[in-house]
Amino acid sequence: MAQTLEEIAQAMVADSKGLLAADESNNSIKKRFDAVGVTNTEENRRDYREFMFRTTDAMQKYISGVILYDETIRQKAKDGTPLIDIIKKMGALPGIKVDQGPKSVPGFPGETITDGLDGLDAKMKEYYGLGARFAKWRAVIDIGRKGDRQMPTRYCIEANNHALARYAAICQANGIVPMVEPEVLMDGDHDIERNQEVTQAVLSDLFVQLNAARVKLEGLILKPNMVISGALASKRAGVEEVAERTVKTFLRTVPAATAGIMFLSGGQSDQEATAHLSAMNANFKMPWKLSYSYGRALQAAAQKAWSGKAENVAAGQKAFLHRAKMNSLAAAGNWTAELDKAA
Repeated sequence: MAQTLEEIAQAMVADSKGLLAADESNNSIKKRFDAVGVTNTEENRRDYREFMFRTTDAMQKYISGVILYDETIRQKAKDGTPLIDIIKKMGALPGIKVDQGPKSVPGFPGETITDGLDGLDAKMKEYYGLGARFAKWRAVIDIGRKGDRQMPTRYCIEANNHALARYAAICQANGIVPMVEPEVLMDGDHDIERNQEVTQAVLSDLFVQLNAARVKLEGLILKPNMVISGALASKRAGVEEVAERTVKTFLRTVPAATAGIMFLSGGQSDQEATAHLSAMNANFKMPWKLSYSYGRALQAAAQKAWSGKAENVAAGQKAFLHRAKMNSLAAAGNWTAELDKAA
């Protein structure tokens, strides 16, 4: 029986569950494999993702869905089972990354607009047929300066949000829940006040564009950055300040009708991303669920433990299970550093 957009979105934000973002492009996963000494081949990419998808306790208890890359949604496990069927058997929803990545903008050095709208309707129909029930599109917003010009410019914010809104409308027309990801990067030395200013501007405009495109918010998931200091800031805000500023910014900008908010980890350490999420859920009342849609923060420990060796699969699965469980606790506001260390 076909699910409605609202039903799919609510399944994505099921209590104490979140998304595994396994949608790295082949070039992106190469960087992660290089760090643990694994050759970037199709077989190794398949074997790595297969062992995660077969980590029964993690997938069934803590993962509501998996964001896939085009190669992965078509791949089969070593025994011939489609990877997407393994995901569904675990009770998780398959999703798909559909954007074609950020492209430079003429006249705006240092800024980008995400590409991929051409032919997107046909692609959505194909992905729906392959089993995808939600999709993801990432826009990249950088904070910084180029000469006497401060980034981001209003033009690039609005252009990225317009693309996100068009993508979201195409998703919903094809029975697929759109996940919109306007990522304000934490690169740079800016303070948390500057991140909050930019994040608020981006989200305020995003929902204007989504409403203009007649996107149904009850069938939409927001995947935002947290309001956080730049990675190179001389003084970085602590966990409680990040939680308070992030929630305050969302309460100002995100309509209550939005189905849910599932954060990206965005360069934070594993434990940092978990701590921030838990502090928000423990200390604030909000009209939407706050959960996780983590890539590196769920996978880095598993990749290191596995290191491309068949005999290390169990160790990789144990590491993945641990991070999934910790983030599940955070989604309920129950995570502590002591629990993280004790497990």
